[in-house]
Amino acid sequence: MTRLVTPVLAPGSLSGRQQPVLAVDNRFVLRPWTKDDVAALVAAYADPDTQHWNFNSLNEAEAEDLIVKWNDAWKSETGAHWAITNTSGNFAIGRIGLRAWIEGGFAEVSYWVAPQSRGVGAASVALGTLSEWLLEDLGFHRLGLEHSIHNPASCRVASKAGYELEGTMKSALLHTDGWHDMHLHARISQEGFAG
Repeated sequence: MTRLVTPVLAPGSLSGRQQPVLAVDNRFVLRPWTKDDVAALVAAYADPDTQHWNFNSLNEAEAEDLIVKWNDAWKSETGAHWAITNTSGNFAIGRIGLRAWIEGGFAEVSYWVAPQSRGVGAASVALGTLSEWLLEDLGFHRLGLEHSIHNPASCRVASKAGYELEGTMKSALLHTDGWHDMHLHARISQEGFAG
């Protein structure tokens, strides 16, 4: 079969380099997860809100496995995951990540912030920084983001980071309390945009 469209990103666009540490602002840094983050990850997933929106709880062994899986996603070019940390990089206060379709230049992003660090703008500035890097430096064309319509904080994060609300998907994702309608947001590179 002959492909008729040139891939947006070439194979190796992620795996051909080391996963970067991204400076967000004078408060936060994005860095790859390490085994030293297990306790912070277990604590974050013990929070009822984190569990509700992410459908999981984690014990220590599961957190260790998840960190390995997240780091392997970079190598296989299926995704990427960063810890949102203080500027010294020594304490994870949240997560931001993506599932990627390299050839199509598309990624779906997601994020959460631990309870003690919510409300200070960590998610929105992390999302803005990561999005700019993905679109401008790496060359992705489209970034998507979905969240429950019952999660207005996530809607504010998306808007602050430049993601337009494209619509509502009805009964799109099963949560612990039933099926939720989901908002679909996107941020698109303007380079090569045909409309």
